Amino acid sequence: MLASSLGSQSVSAHPNDRFVITIAPLSIEEVYQQADDQANGAIVLMSGMVRNNSEGFSVLHLEYQAYEPMAIQVFRQIAAEIRQTWSDVTHVVIHHRIGRLEIGEISVLIAVGCPHRKEAFEACQYAIDTLKDRAPIWKKEFYYGKSGEVCSSWVKCC
Repeated sequence: MLASSLGSQSVSAHPNDRFVITIAPLSIEEVYQQADDQANGAIVLMSGMVRNNSEGFSVLHLEYQAYEPMAIQVFRQIAAEIRQTWSDVTHVVIHHRIGRLEIGEISVLIAVGCPHRKEAFEACQYAIDTLKDRAPIWKKEFYYGKSGEVCSSWVKCC
């Protein structure tokens, strides 16, 4: 459990949930396995990737930074809110990458295991939408500007 001095109420993680922030490449297989359970009728996995364009500019690469203790606390809060709305959820897994990421690399993986697919889809969408709204994670986009010069700008992505 994180200390409550982080500015919000501390939330204990459910024993089946997994939350990671890492500089290492993310593994779809690992996240899927962490969400797997014999009680599941569905596992919905969402993969966010670095694309080659943003707002009309050609992206070269991204750099992610996070305030890790608070981000993990936000992940726990998201999972707790999911369990309040979709009580049959068996697992919530959220992995986010930081550091430099190239085009095509995975920046975030979210998996939700649940007995029913509808609830698994809804809970997974809730997780990514809420993460992007609340988590203290930022990305710096490196792209070609209008004159062909390399530019960069920080964007609060989450």
